[in-house]
Amino acid sequence: MSIFPRISLKPEVTEYLKSVFLNKEVLTAVGHQEAEHRFHKLLSCLSHPPSYTCVRASTHLAPLEEIRQRLAEELRKQQMCSSSAEEVSVQILPHPRIADVLILPVEGPRPVKQLSSEVVVGAQCGSAVLRGAHVFAPGILGSPKYMKAGDLVSVFSDLEGRCTRGATSFQGKKVFVGNGVAEMDRSTIFCTDEPARGIGIRMVEPLYRSPSFDGVLPSLVFLQNLPSVVVGHVLGPRPGERILDMCAAPGGKTCHIAALMGDQGEVVALDRIRNKIDRIRQNAQMLHLQSVQAHCFNSTQAVSSDPAQETEGPPFPPESFDRVLLDAPCSGLGQRPNMGSTWSLKEICSYQPLQRKLFHAAVRLLKKGGVLVYSTCTVTLAENEEQVAWALDTFPCLSLQPQEPHIGAEGMPGAGLPPEQLRLLQRFSPELSWEQTETTAPLPCRADSDTIGFFIAKFLKN
Repeated sequence: MSIFPRISLKPEVTEYLKSVFLNKEVLTAVGHQEAEHRFHKLLSCLSHPPSYTCVRASTHLAPLEEIRQRLAEELRKQQMCSSSAEEVSVQILPHPRIADVLILPVEGPRPVKQLSSEVVVGAQCGSAVLRGAHVFAPGILGSPKYMKAGDLVSVFSDLEGRCTRGATSFQGKKVFVGNGVAEMDRSTIFCTDEPARGIGIRMVEPLYRSPSFDGVLPSLVFLQNLPSVVVGHVLGPRPGERILDMCAAPGGKTCHIAALMGDQGEVVALDRIRNKIDRIRQNAQMLHLQSVQAHCFNSTQAVSSDPAQETEGPPFPPESFDRVLLDAPCSGLGQRPNMGSTWSLKEICSYQPLQRKLFHAAVRLLKKGGVLVYSTCTVTLAENEEQVAWALDTFPCLSLQPQEPHIGAEGMPGAGLPPEQLRLLQRFSPELSWEQTETTAPLPCRADSDTIGFFIAKFLKN
């Protein structure tokens, strides 16, 4: 159900995406009317949250059913402590094909009445609220002049980033995301001496109701989009292997790989930003994983020029790893909810060269007979199917492999790949199945399609 405007993009970006989704191969395959329908559906669904929350369970620490029961109890406690008088039973279902995933339906959009007192938050903060978060003080841009702790307020998301911090009113483009109770006075939130931290607005009537997982069973449940969990299973790590995660922050996939190996072997995580490395280590420690080794390093330079070099950290000799995950930096146009982006077309198209540099390093670091998985959270051809076509042409040693599980759609036509290769790719395309949330299909099956936009390719190095 569409209640928000379509994602707000610069006109040049919208035209670019339209040319992608209405390319000649797509038009030949499905016709102009259907291609146009899918494109407009994409713009609509990107601005709305998925209808399901996915939680990865730490089944290396406890059985799935035990985790499910403990999570249900924690969420019941959370509800009892909530200011809301509504009693809502939280449904938690195991995924039928992925043994470490729990699915929770999101309730919404709900009939919530807007109030006269308005708080404005940044777009990123607004998106988090739509997925179950409270409003943290740094995300607040504007509030009523005399707002005090305990005041009931309506929360709006600033779509175009035009609200100045500290504003008392805002007439720009904004959307309503729900009502909450102020946890702080305005003077505390906008204090110039020391930035405010913690929850600024506790959401009590969100437009979309989804549990908050802040501090809930941190070692047993990990909030993660379903396609991101699928990546770890497609990689297929085995105990005793040495595996590289090239662009690892914040460490969700790294830790999942280590858990799938039973924490037996070595998972090397690289990222070029120091504080992100600290986050990876914290996540590994929280999940009781000892096999993760995180290093601050630029993965494009991760191949050593000295093949005889023996070091624990980067750079590494060629053919050092049994499996490599390249979850590449990308334009992120598959993220949901995303009500607006101010990026230019030049910025959107800037990732392909970096992805190819990383690909070169990945192939060199992979052992013969090893597996390389490439993934992105974007919807463009240039960063997905075109990269696969380029890789198969550039590296004759690579061949596409079937993926398990394969719960997304196949690859999109447009990069010259034949049908048999497109079938081996996995593209999570919410625009293809958004209406299915209204059908009678089993809930976990609907959750497979109502996801963020995501892409996965699996290669074998022959």
